[in-house]
This record gives sequence, structure tokens and C-alpha cells, in this order.
Amino acid sequence: MSDPENKGGFQADIPVDAVQEALRSVEKLAQGEAEAAAGAAAEIAVDAPAPAEGAAALSARERQLEAELELSQTLGRETQEKLKAEHERCLRVAADLENYKKRAAKEREDVQRFGNEKVLKDLLPVVDGLDRALAHAAEDDPLREGVKLVRAQLEQALARHGVTGFSAMGQKFDPALHEALLQVPTREKPPGTVVLEHARGFKLNDRLVRPAMVGVAVEPPAAPPAAQE
Repeated sequence: MSDPENKGGFQADIPVDAVQEALRSVEKLAQGEAEAAAGAAAEIAVDAPAPAEGAAALSARERQLEAELELSQTLGRETQEKLKAEHERCLRVAADLENYKKRAAKEREDVQRFGNEKVLKDLLPVVDGLDRALAHAAEDDPLREGVKLVRAQLEQALARHGVTGFSAMGQKFDPALHEALLQVPTREKPPGTVVLEHARGFKLNDRLVRPAMVGVAVEPPAAPPAAQE
């Protein structure tokens, strides 16, 4: 029944057993939650490595990665050096091949231009003989015109193969084109002038085959002083 002093309030009569049962349920629930939290903490503690062990494992992994990186860089440098050496070797081979092609082309050109040089040298004495025959033949000699015609035909045939003759008479002596056979003392020409020609010079496609055989003027020796009486 309600207390007259608490008139206007609400009051319920709850059995004592029910209150105790509720308290026991709350205690069990709190105990279960505590045990579950303790188990989870223990599991985390078992699964998680100790701080020292984790640092050691991490350091070992870092050292392994550093070793692998260094090995990879070393292999990369070696490969790059090998590629560079191979590239330089290929460049040298290509340059040697190009030089060989140039030499071969030059040799072929020389053979085409100067291959008949030996034949020309064998024919030059014949041309010299015709020149000397004309030089010593009389103007009224009937054979003179025949020899002159033969020499002209021979020189035309040689010219078709790139052979040209040249005379050095009256020119300044040039050791690159002339060969001095003798010195001629004279005051008629300046010293060093070609005054005699034993044989003409010849070129084959601008290459000197034989120099002109010449005599070169020199200053005559001074006259000895007159003997005193």
C-alpha cells in the first residue's frame, strides 16, 4: 500500500529475489566482457612480435634489399660497359670496312688509269728513236716526212690512252719534271735554264712516267788572269 506521506508519487513493490537475480545477471555479463577483453589482449600479445624482434627482422630485410639493389646496379654497369665496348667494336669494324672500300675503289681506278704504264715505258725508247731520227735528218731527206708521220701516228695512239709528251727546252730546270744529265757552261742563257734535251718527258694521266733528260746552263768559269811579263 502507498505511504500516506508519499501521496501523489509512484511506488511498486519488487520482490527481493528478483532484485538479487538481476544483480547476478549484471555481474555475469560484466565478468564475461572482462574475460573476452583479456583474451583478445592476450591473442594480440601472442600474435604481435616483440618490439626488438620486429626491429631486427626489419633491419635484416633492409640489408637484403640493399644487397639486391647493389647487385642489380653492378650487373647493370657491367652490361652497360659490355654494350659500350661492343658498340665501339662495331664502329671500328664499320670504319675499317669503309676504308677498305675506298682503298679498293682507288686501286681499281689506278689500275684503269695506270695499268698500261709498263707497256708505255717499253714504247718510250721507240719514240726517242724517232725523235733523234728527225733531229738528225736533213730537211730535204725524203724519209724525213715518213718518219715524222709515223711519230705523229704513234703519239696520237698514246694520247688516246692518256699519254702525253712534253719538252723542257728553254724552261727553268724543275727537279720534279726534269733530270739533269750534264751542265752546260754558257752565257747565252741564265744559269738553271734547260739548253739541251736528250729525251722528252712523258706523263700518263697527269702522273709523271719519265722526266725529261736535259742539260742545264751554268755560269762559265772565270777566265784566268793574263800572265804578267
